[in-house]
Amino acid sequence: MRDSWRLFLMSFLMLFVELVLIRWTAASVVYLAYFSNFVLLASFLGIGVGFLRVGAKTDRSGRAPAALAGFVLFVTLFPVSVSQSQGRHFSGLFGMFALPIWVTLPLIFGGVAVVMALIAEGVARLFGLFEPLEAYRLDIAGSLVGITAFSALSFLGAPPVAWAVVIVAVLWAVVRPNVTPRTVIALLALVLLLAAGSVSPHDHWSPYYRVTASSPSSEGIISIKVNGLPHQSIVPIDLLKTMQPFYFQPYDHLGSNPLRNVLVVGAGNGNDVAVALRMGAQHVDAVEIDPVIQAIGRDQHPNHPYQDPRVTAHIGDGRAFLERTDTTYDLIIFALPDSLTLVSGQSSLRLESYLFTVESMRSVRDHLSPGGAFTMYNYYRPDVFDRFAATITQAFGHPPCIDDGGGTLGPRQQAVLTVGLAIDDISCSTTWSASTTTPSVATDDHPFPYLQGRTIPQFYLVSLLLILLGSAVVVRTFGGPFREMRPFADLFFMGVAFLLLETKNVVQFALLFGTTWFVNALVFAGILLAVLAAVAVARRATLPPPWVLFTALALSLVVAWAVPQESLLSLAMVPRFVAAIGLAFAPVFLANLVFAQRFKDVASATVAFGANLLGAMVGGVLEYGALVVGYRALLIVVAIMYLLAFLTRGGRESAPA
Repeated sequence: MRDSWRLFLMSFLMLFVELVLIRWTAASVVYLAYFSNFVLLASFLGIGVGFLRVGAKTDRSGRAPAALAGFVLFVTLFPVSVSQSQGRHFSGLFGMFALPIWVTLPLIFGGVAVVMALIAEGVARLFGLFEPLEAYRLDIAGSLVGITAFSALSFLGAPPVAWAVVIVAVLWAVVRPNVTPRTVIALLALVLLLAAGSVSPHDHWSPYYRVTASSPSSEGIISIKVNGLPHQSIVPIDLLKTMQPFYFQPYDHLGSNPLRNVLVVGAGNGNDVAVALRMGAQHVDAVEIDPVIQAIGRDQHPNHPYQDPRVTAHIGDGRAFLERTDTTYDLIIFALPDSLTLVSGQSSLRLESYLFTVESMRSVRDHLSPGGAFTMYNYYRPDVFDRFAATITQAFGHPPCIDDGGGTLGPRQQAVLTVGLAIDDISCSTTWSASTTTPSVATDDHPFPYLQGRTIPQFYLVSLLLILLGSAVVVRTFGGPFREMRPFADLFFMGVAFLLLETKNVVQFALLFGTTWFVNALVFAGILLAVLAAVAVARRATLPPPWVLFTALALSLVVAWAVPQESLLSLAMVPRFVAAIGLAFAPVFLANLVFAQRFKDVASATVAFGANLLGAMVGGVLEYGALVVGYRALLIVVAIMYLLAFLTRGGRESAPA
């Protein structure tokens, strides 16, 4: 095989395995439910170490299949899910004891880092066979095909064994000339282990999670878990009113509302749709982001709400649906829209985060017919319900009615908020009132409705600090003294900045076009295409002096800062898309012209690229700063990082021995 094809395939494998590990570990270990970029950070560390190890005499990249199989075996033997058989607690394989979080997370972090380091070492040793920009071009091209392949498998609902087949096929193609019995055993073990996790008839793989639907109970109830977490239950409507009466409570306030047109956001398995039909809805638009959960409800709900001719099902993001439609509704319901997952491994944004901002509530208000009403219900902490009530009050101009579900969960943890377009459009006996401790509302720039304040949770702070300290030790061990990377300090700062810029684009497109997996995949593919375009320009054209490129980059960041992302929501879809592309990808393209101009003349492409990747890892840590300052302010950090890159540019490099 030609070296160019080997580098392309290894780069494909590196990104594909990274995406598989992010997705599969989150589906197997519930500790990672809200910390998925933990695996991303481990991947960046491993890839950086792999590139720094290229100067070592011993090539250990051939051990990647065995390391990957060993890691999969560990996660298979020590999964973590939530059990409710005897109260809510964590359980492991076959319901047995689960390893505690302080044991599991470090082992997963270390395992991912080792696997990615071994794969990256193979990529790095191929890097040295080409001039830097040609190697970078092949690496990006392989990565682009890798994300496309993984996205296609996600769209098809392919189980983990399909991922394993792709990984094994690529590894076999690359290592075949030097295959050993140990490699063959490792590849077979990898397929068998992931196949074992793909045979359960109750498991379905959506683009977002592993969805597990139980067999119906004697009462017809079907429990649905996602990534090991209890998520929904299909309940016959005759039982629903006694078991979970909050589904029906909003209708007690509607009076003579004709319910000609009802919108259910977070329609899920169809319980809420069935209730709306039972209460007299003439037409229901049912919006659900997960196609697998919707399909389970369509096929297995005993009341068959999705088969009713009065129902139109929509697969997509609820906020995006509101922005696209001109229809007005007599009732809009946010029906238990709790996704239990993040948009990607690269941000702290959850799938439903943009539903609960004050801008979203204003959009809801604008889609109500005269005399219409909005309601939302779920299981939340009291302070979260107060935030949502305050958000509704700010958007509608008057406070909502609150129904306290009570029960064993305590006050306001199972409650309903209902508000009319006008204050007299609903009847209400208990109106919510603000207190001195009511938290501030969530906004499109700070879409974190579950945080108690603008702060980073202590668990995250401690974990991130330990990750940085551990990573510094690992880099020092495998990469040698830090002073050897000093000539590439500017590339390190570029890595920090680019990761934050990438994250900003992910969340911006999630707001403008929906928090769906498809939008997310398009953003990453667009970024990689912008990188390829910049590399092509840098290879074929004479670029202006660095200060000109840095100035152009700074101006593009100023423009992106000056245009608030929510202002684009008022545009029609086509001009919104064009404006979003310009604002998001102009800085990406210019940043990669800066990078390419610098990278093509480095003395050691592997050490330089390793320093850049380690910078990206630090950027992944700094991304949590958005929990404090919001996503727009990340552009300031990006600008500071590129300023530091400009100031440290031009240090003397020495080729490695």
